[in-house]
Amino acid sequence: MNYISVCSGIEAATVAWNKLGWNPLGFSEVDKFPSAVLQHHYPNVPNLGDMTNYKEWNINESVDLIIGGTPCQSFSISGLRKGLEDPRGNLALTYIGLLDYFKPKYFIWENVPGVLSSNKGEDFSSFIRAIQEIRYGFAYRVLDAQYFGVPQRRKRVFVVGCSSGDWRSAAEILFESESLSRDTEESRQKGKDSTKETRGSSTTDNRWPARISNTLDVAYHDKLGLEDQHINADCPKFVPTVYESHPNDSRVTDMGETCTTVTARWGTGGNNTPLVNQSVIRRLTPVECERLQGFPCGYTEIPYNNRPHTPDGHRYKALGNSMAVPVIRWLGERINGIDARSKVRYVGSANASRQKFATTMGTNLGEKKHGTST
Repeated sequence: MNYISVCSGIEAATVAWNKLGWNPLGFSEVDKFPSAVLQHHYPNVPNLGDMTNYKEWNINESVDLIIGGTPCQSFSISGLRKGLEDPRGNLALTYIGLLDYFKPKYFIWENVPGVLSSNKGEDFSSFIRAIQEIRYGFAYRVLDAQYFGVPQRRKRVFVVGCSSGDWRSAAEILFESESLSRDTEESRQKGKDSTKETRGSSTTDNRWPARISNTLDVAYHDKLGLEDQHINADCPKFVPTVYESHPNDSRVTDMGETCTTVTARWGTGGNNTPLVNQSVIRRLTPVECERLQGFPCGYTEIPYNNRPHTPDGHRYKALGNSMAVPVIRWLGERINGIDARSKVRYVGSANASRQKFATTMGTNLGEKKHGTST
């Protein structure tokens, strides 16, 4: 599956789809630090830059899928809610033009739930009508990352489209056949179980929060206790407690087992980063945010601006703007399954057509041989 990722950020899609064997033809990112992350991890994949210049991109292979989360600030409840009047919101319509130009078999578009009510729903309605005008079948759904194996409440709207024009194919990707709503009692329990399993994980995997040993190496002060800790399995362990910080009125609230949404504002000041009670009070670290989003530990820790390490603020912002990796992985797996079944149906239909044609020709030849044709 060849794909293009636009508004790529730090590229959750490629992390998610690496094991599927999918091939990124190009990224489209303009921010400096995310672009540096892309160059660091994917030096052989071109960063095509500004997505409004898509007609100038040199793409020589067929594009099977396009994924992108156009800037959500104009649609976010926390933004000014200018919607499509905001130039950033208009990139949603640029995304439509990009689909019409490359005509991929599938597309995935992601945004915040606020897009559904922006401008009393007119903005999302305009986006949907534009999809219909280019003859894509589509379905949309709100998915929450906490039900996909990471302990983070992160609701996002996903619109999936198919060039076949049949909305049922898109719905088959987004909705499980056994349940048209993932948020059933069984699904909620599954999400809780995933959170509990994650909470008990070690620092050697990608899940968070990790159990921390009371035997720590010299990197503890520098790395805040969550990187290169080499757990001693014989030592007692404890689980950090995470609190949501409310800078406006100095409230501190226990989050329980599920963290609030990772946002781009974390690390920008104003005491808005969650606090961790781990024998001492500290902020949630970029490594923990990487785990909350499903990225490998240290994914955003790269040499930057001629320095060996990246300032935390850049990492918080990039992670807050990213999609959650497990959700994108699930969507890719769903598309893989649907695509494989559609190919089987196509081959079966083609074989049946050839068989019918051969049978018809044989019958006609037999009729001519016996002089019964007219």
